[in-house]
Amino acid sequence: MTTLALGPSWLEPTNLIDTPLGVLGVMAIVFAESGLLIGFFLPGDSLLFTTGMLVTTDVIKQDLWLVCLGLVAAAIIGDQVGYLFGRKVGPALFKRPDSKLFKQENVEKAHEFFEKHGPKSLVLARFVPIVRTFTPIIAGVSRMNYRSFLIFNVLGGVLWGAGVTLLGAWLGKSALVRENIEAMLVGIVLLSVVPIVIEYLRARSKGKKAAAAAGPGQPGGTAPQPPATRGRHAKR
Repeated sequence: MTTLALGPSWLEPTNLIDTPLGVLGVMAIVFAESGLLIGFFLPGDSLLFTTGMLVTTDVIKQDLWLVCLGLVAAAIIGDQVGYLFGRKVGPALFKRPDSKLFKQENVEKAHEFFEKHGPKSLVLARFVPIVRTFTPIIAGVSRMNYRSFLIFNVLGGVLWGAGVTLLGAWLGKSALVRENIEAMLVGIVLLSVVPIVIEYLRARSKGKKAAAAAGPGQPGGTAPQPPATRGRHAKR
């Protein structure tokens, strides 16, 4: 069974939330998606939104502030683990072979995103699927100054973990939203994919211009290189 919004039925937010662990299970998923390589496919945005909606409709009995606190903590700790993993693995991550749960293209996208936006990428990436999983790891590989990482990690964790949950709680008060939750989840998924599509089209256009400028027989560009141990975001 599949749904339009999220693919396999076991990935539906309501199914993920409706477990014996409840909110603790949601926190585990947020933690995994925030910094574990295997968590990139998890539906974080729609899961947070649905959690907020279920709290405001009393399906989840915990207080909203307590749920938000737990989700924010899970998001921050997840990024922290990703950062430490990146520092330990280092540039060798860029030589890791592809597997069913690991693709080099995801690492390269996160690397480009980090290089383009600097420390604020830790906040922006929270709202971009896949990129949010790999960005803290790339920050660790690049040996980003830890204090800067911690500040932007906390900021991003609060804005994403509490922000999306509160949005779900607020909109969940509307009967129209509750009756059209599938459409809302589809909208959230599509909205979260927009930055990826824009970045892809921009990169494709830039590649075509570079190829045209290089002329016939000339290379249009080079592949992303692993970050140096001490790059422009490295600890000094």
